[in-house]
Amino acid sequence: MFEIQSMNADTYRQQTRRSTVILALIFLALAMVLSTATVALFGTPGGDNLRFNVGGLFVAVLAMAVLIRKVFWRQAWMAPAVYSWQLKRSLMSITNVMHHVTAAVEQGDPVAMKLLRFYHLGLNQMHQLDGNSSDHDQLIREMDQHKARMQALGIDTGQTWLDPAWLEAVKQGTR
Repeated sequence: MFEIQSMNADTYRQQTRRSTVILALIFLALAMVLSTATVALFGTPGGDNLRFNVGGLFVAVLAMAVLIRKVFWRQAWMAPAVYSWQLKRSLMSITNVMHHVTAAVEQGDPVAMKLLRFYHLGLNQMHQLDGNSSDHDQLIREMDQHKARMQALGIDTGQTWLDPAWLEAVKQGTR
């Protein structure tokens, strides 16, 4: 279950830039050390060692993937980036079944209406965090229209969480 959290956009951008720089510097150092080590271990002096440099770079990419998921993911300085990744992943899970969601919303399905409300709120937050103002007016209009429809039906509009069971229910309900 994912829940939308209140977050200051300027602070978010500052912290994600910081985490990006940290990860880039770690990757750079790791790539240089591993490329140098592979050339030193397997290369020939004065020979063509490009494949060993590339091999070291490839190992650095794999090592970074493991470090990010196993070590850095839990660090406080990575929290905004992790949150953003989880928010985008949640939004994409709804986007992937949007045709089911919109069809069910047209039929007045309360679960689909909650999903669409979460989608609108999450997308609005992602736009704010990323500083993306394109199409924001249209999104706000759609959000307001959908919110009014939910209120008319007596459905709670505070859908700041995503229950994965809702996705399955909507997919099953429109078949």
